[in-house]
Amino acid sequence: MKIKKATSTYIFEILTYFILVVTSVICVIPFLIIISGSFSSNESILLEGYALIPREFSLEGYRTIFENAKGIIRAYGVTIYCTVVGTLVGLIITAMTGYVLSRKEFRYRNRISFLIYFTTLFGGGMVPWYYMYSGVLGLKGTLLVLWLPGLVAPFYVVLMRTFVKGSLPDEIAEAAKIDGAGQWMIFCRIAMPVLKPGLATIGLFLALNYWNDWYRSSMFSVDSSTWELQYYLYNMINKAEAAKGIAAEAGIVITDLPSESMKMAMAVVVTGPVLLVYPFVQKYFVSGIMIGAVKG
Repeated sequence: MKIKKATSTYIFEILTYFILVVTSVICVIPFLIIISGSFSSNESILLEGYALIPREFSLEGYRTIFENAKGIIRAYGVTIYCTVVGTLVGLIITAMTGYVLSRKEFRYRNRISFLIYFTTLFGGGMVPWYYMYSGVLGLKGTLLVLWLPGLVAPFYVVLMRTFVKGSLPDEIAEAAKIDGAGQWMIFCRIAMPVLKPGLATIGLFLALNYWNDWYRSSMFSVDSSTWELQYYLYNMINKAEAAKGIAAEAGIVITDLPSESMKMAMAVVVTGPVLLVYPFVQKYFVSGIMIGAVKG
């Protein structure tokens, strides 16, 4: 027997769907404008502004970016290396830390959790942070310093601790101990398989932080061979603007530099790989958020 919905339920569903559609359109339109701008000529953008459909199709923005293809490929390689290595190592450390802090048999878990949380309130500042990696550890100019500082974040540790508590009850761990399993086996054989949503959630956060990072390259890189993609493109924009400024001071007008379309093309080049990867981890990401929210 089909249950008839109340009128208020229909009204609520219509309003909900309407709000979702409007919100989705608002989120999608800016990205469509970016794509359209990247395939538009610079003159049409300057004269008529941006549009959902290119008024004058052109690839000059992409041509300008890929004039130095070796530099782009090298920057892509550095960014991919930092993202993959940093995310994997960061996930392992975060998962192990969250697991240990969630175990009630670890007597110092509350004290260490407080110390981790304390770092979110107070920090040593940029100068000690810079001196530690460049002076004490001597990592300036290396690829290691581009991913090592971002391995562990207090928020991710607290989030992983919540995931472990919600996914691995103490009774299961105690039953495994009775069967002769040690902490390492419990972590590898029992905890890790059930933590896939949490690992995907935190892994996505870590990967996005590494992929979008440019600050560490600006602080620690000594030459362009260790520039990440974001910092490489940032320097391209700065050089283009500087060239236009110098030319303007000399009374020369540069018209063949597609500054606006180049910016849009850079945005597409940077965000494209992220959009390709996200659908594969979306289901874990959503379920991971639900675990942290419902069982936290």
